[in-house]
Amino acid sequence: MASPPGIPARRAGLRLLDAVLRRGATLDQADQAAMGGVPLPADRALARAIAGEVLRWMADLDALIDSATRQRLAGDAKARIVLRMMLAQWLRLNTPPHAVIATGLELLTGGPRRLAHGVFSTLVRQRVALPQAPTLPPGVAERWGERAGAIATGLAEPPPLDLTLRDPSETTLWAERLGGISLAPGHVRLARGTAVERLEGFADGAWWVQDFAASLPARLLGAGDGRRALDLCAAPGGKALQLAAAGWQVTALDISDARLGRLRENLARTRLSAELVVVDMLEWEPPAPFDAVLLDAPCTATGTARRHPEVLHRIGEPQIGEMARQQARMLERAAGWLAPGGRLVYAACSLEHAEGEAQASRLPLPPEPISAAELPAGLEPTAEGWLRTDPGMLADAGGMDGFLVARWQVD
Repeated sequence: MASPPGIPARRAGLRLLDAVLRRGATLDQADQAAMGGVPLPADRALARAIAGEVLRWMADLDALIDSATRQRLAGDAKARIVLRMMLAQWLRLNTPPHAVIATGLELLTGGPRRLAHGVFSTLVRQRVALPQAPTLPPGVAERWGERAGAIATGLAEPPPLDLTLRDPSETTLWAERLGGISLAPGHVRLARGTAVERLEGFADGAWWVQDFAASLPARLLGAGDGRRALDLCAAPGGKALQLAAAGWQVTALDISDARLGRLRENLARTRLSAELVVVDMLEWEPPAPFDAVLLDAPCTATGTARRHPEVLHRIGEPQIGEMARQQARMLERAAGWLAPGGRLVYAACSLEHAEGEAQASRLPLPPEPISAAELPAGLEPTAEGWLRTDPGMLADAGGMDGFLVARWQVD
């Protein structure tokens, strides 16, 4: 028997949350299994939106739930998870309360439906509201220190859609054609929810999707003029495309052939070229040194919390420590693959000190400080000559992901 309209999306959202909160999976890892029986793209998008808003605002949703219950529900109780989903739909996705009740209580068949109905109805009558910025989990706020409040403000909304242009000289043209804004040459920002494949310029390869902050590390290597560049941990490939478009002869290396699939597709679509190498960089030696090496290191990705709010709940000190040790080994190897006069850029899309500033400070190479003149308006280098971004920056223009970027040049 077919489920009533709207129920498959809610069940998929519940499965996504279960995978994240019980098993520590990412939303992307959980997506395929969770979406079984949900064929419609709109329903799949709704399931992701519900799960994302629950994870983004979970501490505040829990505070509302606790304010309306005499006996505290367990953190992993199904009734609590469903109530989080119901409140997220009402308060964040503007779903009418009657529709929330009709679809939400179906998830508690054989369970405490009466309790969930009562709690939700009480909060609706009280006309409760969420704060302007989500409350961060205690350990997260402590790690992010004095910037935690600004970062939280930047996490309140999912990010817009950023495009990197194959030809930066056409920035004004594409911003006008697509109805977007530009934060730097070669960049266009559009409102979220845009169907990428339907946009003008997609089929012609005029641009590719890439977060604005993620586009900054490759910019700091400058024009290639036919020189050789190595892009390490290259998938999904935005930086390799940037380097190829800037005139570098690119070798793009990644441990995962499957993850390089998107880069292959984008190289064909944009008519750019790069040599792809599938190998573990910790077990590889290049045949010759490179004029530029870009290491966008594997990390906890806490800087992408706008897009992946599950990192607020599944990342802690053990994961941070493990990634930091791996990054140190990678950075040491990458530094040995530079030709005389070559540049090395290290980047990590993490807000954690151990994965960013601590890595940049340990490498015994001559630093090449990043200058304010190289950066888009509104961004400044640190006192050490690094670039630190976070979701609280450029808030008026839609924010950005969190990155630490550092650069060195050998003699």
